[in-house]
Amino acid sequence: MFIRTRCLQITAALASISLLAGCGLLSDDSSDTAKRIVVGTTSAPSTLDPAAAWDGSWELYRNVYQTLLAFPTGSTKPQPDAAQTCEFTDSANESYRCTLKKGLKFSNGEPLDAKAVKHSLDRIRTINSQTGPKDLFGSLDKIETPDALTVVFHLKTPDATFPFVLGSPAASLVAPKDYPADKVREDGKITGSGPFVLDSYKEGSEAVLGKNASYDGFANRRNDGVTIRYFADSTKMVAALKAKEIDATYRGLSAPEIKDLQTPAAHAEGVQVVENVGAEIRYLVFNPKDPQVAKLPVRQAIAQIVDRGAIVSKVYQGTAEPLYSMVPKGVVGHKTPFYDKYGQADVKKAQKLLKDAGIPTPVDLTFWYTTDRYGASTADEFTELKRQLDESGLFKVTLRGQPWKVFQVGYKNGEYPVFGRGWFPDFPDPDNFIAPFVGKENAVGTPYEPNEILTDLLPKSRRESDRSAGVREFEQAQQIFAEDVRLLPLWQGKLYVAAREDIAGAERALDPQTAMQMWELYRKTSW
Repeated sequence: MFIRTRCLQITAALASISLLAGCGLLSDDSSDTAKRIVVGTTSAPSTLDPAAAWDGSWELYRNVYQTLLAFPTGSTKPQPDAAQTCEFTDSANESYRCTLKKGLKFSNGEPLDAKAVKHSLDRIRTINSQTGPKDLFGSLDKIETPDALTVVFHLKTPDATFPFVLGSPAASLVAPKDYPADKVREDGKITGSGPFVLDSYKEGSEAVLGKNASYDGFANRRNDGVTIRYFADSTKMVAALKAKEIDATYRGLSAPEIKDLQTPAAHAEGVQVVENVGAEIRYLVFNPKDPQVAKLPVRQAIAQIVDRGAIVSKVYQGTAEPLYSMVPKGVVGHKTPFYDKYGQADVKKAQKLLKDAGIPTPVDLTFWYTTDRYGASTADEFTELKRQLDESGLFKVTLRGQPWKVFQVGYKNGEYPVFGRGWFPDFPDPDNFIAPFVGKENAVGTPYEPNEILTDLLPKSRRESDRSAGVREFEQAQQIFAEDVRLLPLWQGKLYVAAREDIAGAERALDPQTAMQMWELYRKTSW
């Protein structure tokens, strides 16, 4: 069985950032001052313990926890952070050794040594949280600590992507005294060694971060601290930005709100917008446990009816673009197999698929989505999907929404026949848009085991350090996805940071996992 591991280089297109507006946001003169920054987001952490989260919680983790490797601003490959050096020690890429920096400490004074690293990563697999990142470590066999500063990772199979796993928030390092080896920490506190410490936390409301006095890493903190405010409603978040109650927003802006913030009127109110070229995608998942969805012609008929252009224009107003592969545009190996196979939306072709298979219509289905994870436009998106399918006369769709904490448990337990998910890449590499979705255990909770992908294409590609050398394998995997329609890509989005005009650093604030590096934000003193 193939279990998800990580990917490699980020393409230059994805590493680039373009700005829609922002004379102040572009400015980087020396007249900045270190003051507290207030950031708003609709993506609240599901848990403070990295052993139990593989979601938007990573945004907080990146700022309070440290990892052996990390991505300094502008880097597309993991560089040492808590580690002094890391390297494969064999030609087969099955043994990876890291030497830690001397004198590292957690914020509680506990030493960050080899045993702490082993404790941090072993507990992920021991706890085996259904919503945690355990599947990222599928290639890991065991961890050895020959001395206080040396950690050796022995892998089950060759895996040139393993350094990228260690550079992700999934591999956040935690203080052993405060984090049990066999259960999730649940006291609402964090003990890490990252750039910031968690001074206070109110679940679903606010996280107050202060500088970590003992931090030793790559981050150049350009502010005194950050307050993150969590909003259930993006309308209130935008209102807070305009009222100068927060300095910047990230995650959860609806398309109309983005358009509004880009107007001259918003600019006159002192608001600027930074647009990031993104690899964020949205897609549907089909659960074969459902007797209707288990039928390939049903899934193919849905793929034949869905009009991505209508979704993008009506719901997202140009802040997204149609997606015809799980591997998004701008990533090495991207193709358009869903367009090549199904073309434009065509109800007659869908009708023929169902008729030839002897499937009575309309087919009753329930589509599920999360109400508080991907922004206010999600409900409108699913309303549009329902409209398209219902108007075809071939389907009768019922919509159901759930808060994220309930929703993720439901899809992991296989309770939803069709559901919507979003994907923010751990690394914008084609591996990261194929491997997470296959295997008995995968990121969407519905076993999908295409033999050719699992036993041939992914293992072969993973031996290639040069990611362009594995393009053929990823192209074939994308074609298999289009044939099986276990996943249906819908659209690829852009990422936006809206900020007050006196806030700089937003153009440098997003790391390769699209998490905000809060230390990059700072307040200008003059204009």
